[in-house]
Amino acid sequence: MEYIDSIKINFSPDQLVLLNFCLGFLMFGVALDIKVRDFKQLFDQPKPPIIGLISQLILMPLLTMVLVLLLQLPPSMSLGMILIAACPGGNVSNYAVHLAKANTALSVLMTSVSTIAAIAITPLYFSILSNYVPNAVDLQQTIAVDPMNVIKTILQLIALPLGLGMSLNHFYPKLTQKIEGGVKALSMLIFFGIVVFAIAGNYKNIVNYLQYIFFIILLHNSLAFLLGYQWAKLMGLSLHDRRTISIETGIQNSGLALILIFNFFDGLGGMALVAAWWGIWHLVAAFSLAIYWGRKA
Repeated sequence: MEYIDSIKINFSPDQLVLLNFCLGFLMFGVALDIKVRDFKQLFDQPKPPIIGLISQLILMPLLTMVLVLLLQLPPSMSLGMILIAACPGGNVSNYAVHLAKANTALSVLMTSVSTIAAIAITPLYFSILSNYVPNAVDLQQTIAVDPMNVIKTILQLIALPLGLGMSLNHFYPKLTQKIEGGVKALSMLIFFGIVVFAIAGNYKNIVNYLQYIFFIILLHNSLAFLLGYQWAKLMGLSLHDRRTISIETGIQNSGLALILIFNFFDGLGGMALVAAWWGIWHLVAAFSLAIYWGRKA
């Protein structure tokens, strides 16, 4: 299994530009749902969003670090798990929460805040937590990433499209309503395209290592859903809010993780396989859970 650290998934500069553009479009689609007044909820009803953001931005990375230390995985896979945990919530979580008949407004708020916070949090968390990955010395050259370059890239991939989307929503709400459905549908297709594109050229490695990746991601993702739900329950939130925070904690922006892996980690195979399979599995798990909760509701 150690061989997984030496796997490389290579992309040409043109392909990376295309992938970066795709992620920017995904972020633009998320921003069309974000209104400035949404953030007033942090002040008007601060308890649910603060508890949710603690689950997503603090407890999820801590849970991941504990798993990394306990499982003693190949370093590249551990780094992939940490990068997933350092990324913001995924944009499909809002639809999953809607299916679950939970608190969609809270979901949109959490996705919005975590995405904006990712401009600083994603590079900061990864640079700190990656230092504690066991046996990562051999990958030191591979993971030597300039934090300023990561911040610059995240500003381009997140801050710019978010600004454009929120501005369009604020100044041209009628136009936003007309294009929002089409943008969301296209965003979903692009997301699946990113994942498929990431694994198609490395099918042999996927087949060889899926047996390891599958159970690790199953464990990681299941604990994330459970963490969000139980933390919200412990804090005394309603059933609707508990389900929302569970889904938000379990859905991470694996598309951003893949883009960062391709841009800064030379397509390091263990990282890419973890991020790609997370991108597939968290959708299966989240929508299955959402449909079950929606029917119970």
